[in-house]
Amino acid sequence: MGDTKHDHTMINWQYYPKSDAAPEIVTQVITTFEGASAQIDSEVHTLESNLVLAALAVGLTTAGFIVESDKTAAGKVKVPVLFGPNGRLEKSFDADAFHRNAGFVLEVEAGRGVVNNQFFKDLFQACMMHDVFYLGIAVRNNYRKSPDFKKVIRFFDTMYASNRLKLPLKGILVIGY
Repeated sequence: MGDTKHDHTMINWQYYPKSDAAPEIVTQVITTFEGASAQIDSEVHTLESNLVLAALAVGLTTAGFIVESDKTAAGKVKVPVLFGPNGRLEKSFDADAFHRNAGFVLEVEAGRGVVNNQFFKDLFQACMMHDVFYLGIAVRNNYRKSPDFKKVIRFFDTMYASNRLKLPLKGILVIGY
């Protein structure tokens, strides 16, 4: 391995559908990841997802996201799913970060992102969320010699190419860190 590896960022990303240009909010999310790259690079670190999220928190907040601060009820970011009588919130899902104006939910995964198919759960939940139009899923580039980012990209490439599953989302961003 030469020194050239450290001359560029180790953040990889792919936006779907590939026929659309990524909106401005995606650029802001990528910039935040690139700014934290040295702290979160999975080639160097094996951080838990909450520590990766903590490294991104300031950049995401600056970009207009509400970011989970901890696992307590007060620290969680609840995104509405169902409304009951009198408009009361009946069901919500937790998100790692949510940009209400852009309708963008970001989920940051670490080890179980691919192994436990957590990215499927993230996709399903985002499809149920009220006023959510974009989903960002961040996974490690590599996890225990498994190319997690490439595996998730392969799944979404296949899903969009087959054109059999119609999603209520305008776009999906997959980030490898």
